[in-house]
Order: sequence, then structure tokens, then C-alpha cells
Amino acid sequence: MHPSQRIAAPLLALAALFAPAVASADILVGVAGPMSGQYASGGEQMRNGVEAAVAAINAAGGVLGQKLKVEVGDDVCDPKQAVAVANAMVNKKVSAIVGHYCSSSSIPASEVYSEAQVPMITISTNGKVTDRGLKNVFRITGRDDQEGVVAADYIVRKFAGKKIAVIDDKSAFGKGQADIVAKYLADHKNAPVLRESITAGEKDYTALVSKLKAGGVDAMFYGGYYTELGLILRQSSQGGLKLAVMSGNTSTSAELATAAGSAIDGLLFTFYPDPRKYPASAEIVKRFRDNKIEPDGYVLFCYAAVQVYAQALQKAGSLRYADVQKALAGGSFDTVLGKVAFDAKGDPKDPGFVVYQWKGNQYDLAH
Repeated sequence: MHPSQRIAAPLLALAALFAPAVASADILVGVAGPMSGQYASGGEQMRNGVEAAVAAINAAGGVLGQKLKVEVGDDVCDPKQAVAVANAMVNKKVSAIVGHYCSSSSIPASEVYSEAQVPMITISTNGKVTDRGLKNVFRITGRDDQEGVVAADYIVRKFAGKKIAVIDDKSAFGKGQADIVAKYLADHKNAPVLRESITAGEKDYTALVSKLKAGGVDAMFYGGYYTELGLILRQSSQGGLKLAVMSGNTSTSAELATAAGSAIDGLLFTFYPDPRKYPASAEIVKRFRDNKIEPDGYVLFCYAAVQVYAQALQKAGSLRYADVQKALAGGSFDTVLGKVAFDAKGDPKDPGFVVYQWKGNQYDLAH
């Protein structure tokens, strides 16, 4: 596997890689996520994927005889800002939205899109995103309750009889996963010896490190985003605490590797089968890499989200919400992820989760 790395590049250069920049467009596609703030690398992954897919589709002639254009919204992973972004997207008459990144943003924003009848294709993983019966919401990634079971099962098998801690950052994503892992461990007679929450955004987690040490913890599951995890890993190493750590799907971030330094070595995490290895994505992956951009994390998932929407438009033969929603709900789509189809809730029919491990500055499947 190639190193997972974040290499900044001008967005115009990225667009030029796939097609000439589009001067005007009839079909507006929004992408919303943390384009600034502590989770900005996640937003950059989203934007890179959407921009590239739109440029490629336009180069092939567009959709329904029209070109696509991207509208970017920055929610900083803040729920209130996400609602403001959603309302702005609706006012700008976006035809569909790819977003948001944080589940705590996607959940309230989806209510706005639902009322305005705007299809939403998200990468957020909390169960509530699709459990509320909103017909406009489609998830291109799996769910926390699926992912958490895969993580917990790995912990039970690999660390049987060991002292386990389960920590979260209080977010919808982090706490949601951590609760599932903690319950699974308890159900399998290996209940956590420490179950706590941290406050996201702080810089000093040495109090947590001290608790882990005092409790004789052997392994920890962390439910939350990569920024705090990087600090926890680094401060644990500096404090002489040696323990196995597992986390969730945001741990593909190269910013995590930068924040954790050498302490990232050995970190376990759950994610989807690597789409960079799919035959269907080979040409696109090569184009990204030729432009010195590694399509890691959610880049190809957001690329696929645009492919799904474009194919749904073709199938619907119109931009009418009812037609597009029906096409999304009942269709099967060819994407860089392979075939994508949704169940009755709007979740992917075949999400799949596997366990990876960081080794130096790259990650690969864990054994």
C-alpha cells in the first residue's frame, strides 16, 4: 500500500487534472463539511473527491445535457453552523448535497435538506443519520453499529482476559461507536475496566494517561476524531504508557500520523476495504497520484457519491426530486467503490468493515 499522506494542492490544479475548469453550470452539487478548523483534512478529502468527480463527469459531457458545478460549505463540524450551511445551500438551490462529515452536523442538517427535498449522500456513520425515516438521506459508508461490532470482536479475540478501557470524545460519532464497543465487550464477559469521556479540543490529556496507567489497562478503544487521538497517543508514549489502541474510521487521516508522531506505530482502526485497490478505481487513483495527491480516507467515497447522483439523474431523466429520490432508492450504481446500492433506510447494502494497523507512516490490513 502506498503511504497515506496529505499533500496540499491547488484545487484548480486538481480540476485541470480531470478536465478544463467549468465556467458555468446548470446543476449545482453541494459539498459540506469541515473545510477549516481542526478536522479540515477531512473536509479537504471530501472536496477533493467531489471536485474531481464533477470535473470528470463534465469532461464526459455532463448529465442530461447539462454541466455540474460545485458549491462548497464549511460547517467546521459544528451542528449550528451545519444548519446555517444547509439553509445557505437550499437558498442557492443546490440539486444535491454530498455531506456532511461529522454525524453531529449531518443529523440536524439533514432535516433542512429533507424539508427542502434535496437529496443528501453522506459519509457520516451514526445510526440516527438514517434511522429517522428521512427519504432524502443516503449513506455511502457503513454504520457505527456495524463498525463497532467489528472493532469489538477484534478486541475480544486479540485481547481476551486483558484489561480494556473504552474512551470517547462525547460526539455523536465517537460516543456512538464507544457505546457499541463497550456493550459488546460486556456481553462477551470482558467489560471495560474504565469507561470515560474526554473533552474534545483540549491539548492536555495526561490526566487520562494517568488513569489508564493506574488501572493497569492493556488495550484501549477510542471513539472519536483523529485530532484528539493523536495527542492521546503522543502523550501516552511520552508518559511511558504502553498499550494497544484501536479506533474508528477517521484514523486514516495523515494529520493523525503527524500529531501522534512515532506513537502511531501499531494503532489499530476499522475502515472499509481500501477502494484504492479496486479495479474500478485504478485509473482515477493513478490520476490523483500523478498530481501528487493521495486519494486516501474519504476522497474516493465522495467521488463515488457524485457518480451515484449523476447516474441517478440519468436514470430519472429529470431533476425532479420525486424522480431522483426513486432512482437513488431503487438503483444500483457503478462507482470507484464498485457496485453501490441502498437498503430501505438508505444505508449501503454491503458496507463491509475490516481492521487496519498503522506501521510507521502507512497502514495496511491487520492480522
